Amino acid sequence: MAENLNYETGNSYCYNNNSANCTKYGRLYTWAAAMDSVGTLTTNGKGCGYKKTCSPTYPVRGICPEGWHLPSKTEFETLFTAVGGQDSAGTALKSTGGWFNDGNGTDAVGFSALPAGDRGSNGGCNYEGLNAYFWSSTEYDSNYAYNVLLYVNFDYAYLDYGNKDYGFSVRCLKD
Repeated sequence: MAENLNYETGNSYCYNNNSANCTKYGRLYTWAAAMDSVGTLTTNGKGCGYKKTCSPTYPVRGICPEGWHLPSKTEFETLFTAVGGQDSAGTALKSTGGWFNDGNGTDAVGFSALPAGDRGSNGGCNYEGLNAYFWSSTEYDSNYAYNVLLYVNFDYAYLDYGNKDYGFSVRCLKD
C-alpha cells in the first residue's frame, strides 16, 4: 500500500482525536486491532493482544482488506534490502513532504511514509511530523510486537518493538 490504512474499528484512533488527521495520516491502531484479535475479518490473528502471547497463522490478514496482509518482520527486512539496506531505508521510504524541518525523504519506491506519530496507551499522541511507526504481524513477547520506525532527519529505518497497547500506523502488503 502506498498510504496508511484508514479503516475504523475498535481500538483505532485519529491522532489527537481529530478526524482531519485520519484523512491526512490514516488511523493509529493498537496491535490487537491491527491483528484483528477478535477475529472479525479472519481468525489468523485471533487472540493476539497486550499481555497475551500468540502464535498467529501467517500471513496475517488482520485489519487489512481481503487479498492483503499485515507485513511480518521478515517482510519489512526484505523491503529494507530492496531499497538499499536499513542504513538508507528511512530516506527511501519517507514521503517527499510533510516531515518537520525538511526531514523529508526521496520516496524512492512509492511507500510515501508520512510522520503520523503515535498514540500512547494513556491516550496521548506524540511525534506528529517527527516519526512514523508501522506495525508488523510479528510478536516480540506478550507485551511488545515488532514495528518499523522512521525518524525525521535520519536516513536509517529501525526495526524495533513497541508496546502492543500503543497506536501505530498500518500498511498492508498484497498477497
